[in-house]
Amino acid sequence: MRRLGIVMMTVFACTAWAQEPAKWQGKFEQLEHLLPTPNEYRTGSGSPGPKYWQQKADYEIAVELNDNNQSITGKETITYHNNSPETLKYLWLQLDQNILAKGNMTEKSSVTRIRDSVAAKSVAGSLALYDFDGGHKIKSVTDATGRALPFFINNTMMRVDLPQPLATGSRYQFSIEWSYNIGDRMRDNQRSGLEYFPEDGNYVYTIAQFFPRMCVFDDVNGWQNKQFLGQGEFALPFGDYTVKITVPSDHIVAATGSLQNPQQVLSRTEQERFEKAKTSFDKPIIIVTQEEATKKEKTRASDKKTWEFRATNVRDFAFATSRKFIWDAQAVKIGNNTPLAMSFYPKEGNPLWEKESTLAVKNTLEVYSRMTIDYPYPVAISVHAASIGMEYPMICFNFGRPKKDGSYSNSDRQRMIGVIVHEVGHNFFPMIINNDERQWTWMDEGINSFVQLVTEMERYPNDDWSRGKPEALVNYMKGDRSYQRPLMTNSEQVLQFGAEQYQKAATGLYILRETVMGKDLFDKAFKEYSQRWAFKHPMPADFFRTMEDASAVDLDWFWRGWFYTTDNVDQSVDYVKWYKLKNEQTSPEKNVSAKKSSVSGSTGTKTFTDFAAGPEPLTVLPTDERFYTEFRSRLDDKAIINKLQNKNIYEIKLSNKGGLMMPVIIEWTYKDGSKEIERIPAEIWRTNEQTVTKVFVKEKEVVSVVLDPFKEITDVNIGDNVFPKRSEPSKFDAFKKGN
Repeated sequence: MRRLGIVMMTVFACTAWAQEPAKWQGKFEQLEHLLPTPNEYRTGSGSPGPKYWQQKADYEIAVELNDNNQSITGKETITYHNNSPETLKYLWLQLDQNILAKGNMTEKSSVTRIRDSVAAKSVAGSLALYDFDGGHKIKSVTDATGRALPFFINNTMMRVDLPQPLATGSRYQFSIEWSYNIGDRMRDNQRSGLEYFPEDGNYVYTIAQFFPRMCVFDDVNGWQNKQFLGQGEFALPFGDYTVKITVPSDHIVAATGSLQNPQQVLSRTEQERFEKAKTSFDKPIIIVTQEEATKKEKTRASDKKTWEFRATNVRDFAFATSRKFIWDAQAVKIGNNTPLAMSFYPKEGNPLWEKESTLAVKNTLEVYSRMTIDYPYPVAISVHAASIGMEYPMICFNFGRPKKDGSYSNSDRQRMIGVIVHEVGHNFFPMIINNDERQWTWMDEGINSFVQLVTEMERYPNDDWSRGKPEALVNYMKGDRSYQRPLMTNSEQVLQFGAEQYQKAATGLYILRETVMGKDLFDKAFKEYSQRWAFKHPMPADFFRTMEDASAVDLDWFWRGWFYTTDNVDQSVDYVKWYKLKNEQTSPEKNVSAKKSSVSGSTGTKTFTDFAAGPEPLTVLPTDERFYTEFRSRLDDKAIINKLQNKNIYEIKLSNKGGLMMPVIIEWTYKDGSKEIERIPAEIWRTNEQTVTKVFVKEKEVVSVVLDPFKEITDVNIGDNVFPKRSEPSKFDAFKKGN
């Protein structure tokens, strides 16, 4: 639309072109050219499209753990459902244990250097000095009739060639037999393995990635068969599992899914306690006591038992087993569901674990369900293991161990609660809202760390939680950018994994919720994303688009800066100019000369460092007829001028030195001691990304201005956030220290 008229600049309103010139960087441009083109599988709104599809893989697994030589043997039958529009000639599976095979790709591609006086454990790990035969040993791959299928192994991936192409809508069943030696996590630092307890000669086994698992085949990547190098985690299809686990008869097993044969594996007393726990909503029921577990530590059963579990619509399966396990459980009411929150832990975890673990599981399920979807699974399990935090559907392995005498600090307790909340929270991200961890770590670790913080602050308000809060990220944000990577970086190329993929992503979402969008609006959009993509495979664009679609907030500037760059936030107050209206009236004939006089005081001929000199005089002129162009109506100039009488008028110049677009939060402190918080959206920077000026009209006289007073936007230098500028010690020094 073409608009006719005369455009004039006044003291109070200025056009974009009248701003100071600046280099345009396009920080508010839309992301269309960076995001995949919407299609019938994934829409522009961020929803699954009308022809969205995903594959399914069902498993029947029988596995035996040998406690004498610490090995696993197993056989699985996989039924693979091809729901894609493509015909498949081969299938790809993951052999994650091959990360411990001799000459593995991770070992060969690792970067090492010599350093004097290094610990022997570090040398052994970095130089692969352990004499350990790891990796999957594939005994056979056969079709449903027992006929051998051709396959080949490429590091951590195995391709199985099909006798006939698998057409759309068809399914194929095949079987694999395998074995491997269980790694010692104290040595190899892997997610799955054993922990040895020399005091009683027993093991705790936390077993995952133990069976050949189907890769994801989707509409975005085709086969996701990127090699497992250790940092980027997993991409897996959903399916139904029936798993039989054979262990020594004195072991207790925790696993993904529901226990199918408690009568065969539990004592009568344990069965009774287990049933009682299913209706115990007020506190956990001890199913296996510490006294009972300690007694079993001193014996070794020679016979075996087989535990059977079933799980529906899960993306993976893991288990833990030991004769050392204490076991407690409590029912949790989640919508129409009543899952069991359960904990399994050796005596080395007590008294901390008996007191805190299952409660943390319960708190996590309740808060995450409110934020996303009702927890759909029958159990949620926390297993205690040394120096690890790792997640799988319905089960996770968590650190947090008291000293040998049972004592622990509040820091020990808080760290243990934090890791349990985080790992149980992974049931939602990525076990239900099933993103590709191998490629986009922030989509589960960062999003999950954010909801973890919400849970911690809500359920443990007396503890000091920092990860995910803006102030805690400042040191990282002001660090050397050559050692930083954008969040939109493949997992294996990230340098500061925890600070970026966990903390920076969580902080970004925290800022979105608390500062940019507001809690109510953010929570509605976030829940919409969770509901849309529950039990599906979302990509980054699906998250970005849904958050905007469900909120009517244009966030492309935020995704662009926070996720695609290493820019930081460094806002400053360059000056604050104080004006008051002149009392005399000026005739229109004196328009030009009066305008020159009034504007000259605001062009920088005077240095503005404080308010000591008092306000500058300001003249407002009656409106010249030329301003009305073709309009016949007229404004009441006198009424407008009267509204400004005795008001304090402040022009503020702000700079954005860090490059990251953020809202501007101003704290005004008035002469009478009162304060006011004013929040300006990030769009104030849309026409000039480096400097902006804005005029404010205030009833009271201002004595100081502070940007980001609550430290909510990760400003890396708050020293230039205050006006008047001060060099001597003042109240602002207390602000800088966080008091």
